[in-house]
Amino acid sequence: MAHEEEVLGKAYDSRLMKRLLTYVWPYWHLAAAAIAVIICSSALQLAQPYLIKLAIDKYIAQGDLSGMGRIALAFLVILTGEFVFEYASTWLMQIMGQRIMFDMRTEIYERLQRLSLSYYDRNPVGRLMTRVTSDVDVLNDLLSSGLVAAFGDAFMLVGIMAVLIWMDWRLALVAFATLPLILLVTQWFRRNVRETYRMVRTLVARINAFLQENITGMATVQLFRREAVNFGRFDNINRSHRDANLQSIFYYAVFFPAIEVVSALAGALIIWIGGGWVMSGTLTLGSLVAFLQYSQRFFRPISDMSEKFNLLQAAMASSERIFLLLDEPITIATPATPAKLAPDAPGHIVFDHVWFGYTSDNFVLRDVSFDVRPGERIGIVGATGAGKSTIINLLLRFYDVSRGRILIDGVDIRELELHDLRRLFSLVLQDVYLFTGTLASNVRLGETSITDAEVRRAIEAVHADTFVDQLPEGLNAPVAERGATLSVGQKQLLSFARALAFNPRVLVLDEATSSVDTETELLIRDALQVLMKGRTTIAVAHRLSTIQDMDKILVFHKGELREMGSHQELLARRGIYFKLYQLQYKDQEPARTAAVSPA
Repeated sequence: MAHEEEVLGKAYDSRLMKRLLTYVWPYWHLAAAAIAVIICSSALQLAQPYLIKLAIDKYIAQGDLSGMGRIALAFLVILTGEFVFEYASTWLMQIMGQRIMFDMRTEIYERLQRLSLSYYDRNPVGRLMTRVTSDVDVLNDLLSSGLVAAFGDAFMLVGIMAVLIWMDWRLALVAFATLPLILLVTQWFRRNVRETYRMVRTLVARINAFLQENITGMATVQLFRREAVNFGRFDNINRSHRDANLQSIFYYAVFFPAIEVVSALAGALIIWIGGGWVMSGTLTLGSLVAFLQYSQRFFRPISDMSEKFNLLQAAMASSERIFLLLDEPITIATPATPAKLAPDAPGHIVFDHVWFGYTSDNFVLRDVSFDVRPGERIGIVGATGAGKSTIINLLLRFYDVSRGRILIDGVDIRELELHDLRRLFSLVLQDVYLFTGTLASNVRLGETSITDAEVRRAIEAVHADTFVDQLPEGLNAPVAERGATLSVGQKQLLSFARALAFNPRVLVLDEATSSVDTETELLIRDALQVLMKGRTTIAVAHRLSTIQDMDKILVFHKGELREMGSHQELLARRGIYFKLYQLQYKDQEPARTAAVSPA
């Protein structure tokens, strides 16, 4: 899954940078103010060595101490101004960075909510979490500090060069003599750090994916005693991540001292050559001291800009991955001019020669046609992989059909507004998903129109009050992540209450009772007999006992609709449904099986 993390791309991509700057544009005033403040701070730093030159040449060398007070006062003003400007620049850049991060994460999450389920089939959760967290953090580092601060470094570099040439062009050439060494060290640093960054990035993605998968499946890990095996795998990834970071630290540990050594070498040359000029009277002592201080400041922005180059490299890679997500086409979307269903529309569902495959070369459903009339109760059965749950996914438009069409009251569901379509249904899945919050919040899911009384009625209708009322806080009892503190049966009852609280026109049950015990199943079946009355119901079931009293049963086999009819009609045909019935009841109810077997 880490192939996207392994690709670093260009060190600078103008197309990506232009797009990144669109996030800065709403806060251009903050960026402009930060740049202005940084330039002012750099100008004050440039003034300090020149003040020392004036102090030495004009006052100390002449034995005149009357002006030293003014020099000291000027130094104090400059240092105070530098503090104010540094504070202002840091505050402005961080405020801008936080706002850009907020905007970008909001846009990414909004996109994630609109992408179809097929996208999540292809992309692990760990990778998507990396996009929203680490990748956005990298862009924040560039946009809030790297990009704006680079203007200050460039101004400082150009300013020092101009001042050195203005003061004495001969000694300036001496100071610049070490630049080829700087270029060699910088190139070595950038080339090697680029590779270590790629390794660190790849391993971070692998750690995220490994943790997400194994923490979610911790019960399975512990049940099958895989703690040692999984720990070994994590230890290998974590060790590789540590080693990659240590290698990166090595290059940083060499680069910055190397810059200091070259800076010291430049200082030594200035002292050696400039000192001779001072003694010969062709250069003042103050100019020599100022040159030494400027040379020390000269190499600092060079090292800073080299580090910002790596930040730019990282940001280009992160932005490419983020924009790849943001540019992912929305395949399941509301049309520009959606059709509308009448408020009193009966809700007649028709599958018209539907073909569908999760991949283009493998059809899961083949030429399926049937209809569900308003108020009708439909059961869908078949072996695993027969296409039962796919029917539900297509009806709710989690996926679009490959061929054919699905109609509701004569309107193709692809022409309907997505919210209007899904508002018709309530879905109860086999694997119930509960969110962190309370029992009541998991029933209404943020729908403010559902009152507390309606939540209570839904809870009682599915007999969930038998365990809710035993909790000290009742409906306000907290729910842990994924409902970890509740039993499977309790979570299933809550999912029924959730579906019923929304009062749907069509109730959809996907293996909804397969995970509950017999007693709980009987409670649910009793509630459903009342709740399905007058409401269209589509139930995908593994247990045939849950759909025997349905108006019509659809039998799927290898993606095809092979049989259709009532329970008794299908038994009389002695086809696929009859065989399924025998397999389920041959041990439990031999008398019932014998009653329908040939004499």
